[in-house]
Amino acid sequence: MNPTSPTSSPAFRRRSVLRAAAGLGAGAGVLSTASPASAAPSTAGGATSPHGVLPQVLQPGRGPRSGRYVRTDPASVLWGRLPNRDTEPVTVVSSGDVVTIDTVSHEGILEDQGRDPRGYFTGFGVRERDVLRDAVAIAAHTPHDGPGPHVVNRPVAVTGAQPGDVLKVEVLDLALRVPYGVISNRHGKGALPGEFPEQWEGDAALADYFNVGGEVSVFTPVAASGGTLVGALPGPVRARFPLRPFLGVMGVARDTGRLVDSVPPTDTGGNVDIKDLVVGSTLYLPVRVPGAQFFVGDPHMAQGDGEVALTALEGSLRATLRLTVVRPGDGAPKAAAEYPFAETAEHWIPIGLSDPDGPEGGAQGTDLAEAMRTAVRQGLSFLTGDLGMPGPVAYAYLSAATDFHVSQVVDRTTGVHGLIRKADFDLG
Repeated sequence: MNPTSPTSSPAFRRRSVLRAAAGLGAGAGVLSTASPASAAPSTAGGATSPHGVLPQVLQPGRGPRSGRYVRTDPASVLWGRLPNRDTEPVTVVSSGDVVTIDTVSHEGILEDQGRDPRGYFTGFGVRERDVLRDAVAIAAHTPHDGPGPHVVNRPVAVTGAQPGDVLKVEVLDLALRVPYGVISNRHGKGALPGEFPEQWEGDAALADYFNVGGEVSVFTPVAASGGTLVGALPGPVRARFPLRPFLGVMGVARDTGRLVDSVPPTDTGGNVDIKDLVVGSTLYLPVRVPGAQFFVGDPHMAQGDGEVALTALEGSLRATLRLTVVRPGDGAPKAAAEYPFAETAEHWIPIGLSDPDGPEGGAQGTDLAEAMRTAVRQGLSFLTGDLGMPGPVAYAYLSAATDFHVSQVVDRTTGVHGLIRKADFDLG
């Protein structure tokens, strides 16, 4: 918050958020953490609330878990950087095993927010007991020694995974750990760097949204409304949007001993920020080092394609995933030998990045046209190499029937992904 503004006090912020919440209408509980027997399951990627209340706060070790449970604590995460080939795994699992990983959002613990999640979130009316203990511990004890903002879990090694294999990551469940999140815009970032947040500076009516240093964050409580969970934006205009939780960061280690920035996605995954990677989706990642060294981070509660302000609705999640080692062309698309590829029940998803080898590979390309070209090439490779379509027909299909979406434009390396409808193909 702007320390010179009377609207920067915790009491003012709390009143502002609760006034906004009061306009949600009957049956929409904000910052309520009534605890059913287990967190509400996700359906078709959306977050549901069948009991009309929000799921319980999932403190470390509390609530439902499946398979191997990976806690998050100051020693089990990296802050601002990704694992590389030299990073020791936090655990080792067999191919086909299920793991449950607690993730912690960087929003609310960053330096411009005071590096004090307890103080930051209670300033918006969150009860102290509903601030995640592992977030508090990480903010206090984990060195922020990477260039990115993300809290990234140290890797899970998968027995038998070798370079040339593909790690198949099935997203089985994504449970909200808390009923609130944050959306941020910071200087020099977002789709309009140099315009925002600069144009808002000095406007007393907007001072409540500013952090230390003039960065902007919008605290967003989650509400239970009509059987679903929604983000409830503060302010005079009543605006809500459905939650579709996903992990912005899923990847495997690059074959390098150098520091790997957590911000740009690469050809081994990482910060791909594709909003379709919800419950029920599968991500295929090309293995570069023994054990694959799989990691996650950057949990999102919702995101629009493009992620234009800089962040999505960021909020901590408990992720349950199945990790399986497969071969390209036998359990994974052939294209996944070299590049991430995804699918959902409805779509195959070729992925394109503007600079797939990352900043350590040289120039940091941000050209969306290059990301688009790569996504189209990946789509062609899949349609011809995996489905057997003739090249001219495959190209025609992509032009006539496939939507290509901008994944994100804010992570230096930009992303585009295609949605190839499975229903269009008779493969019987």
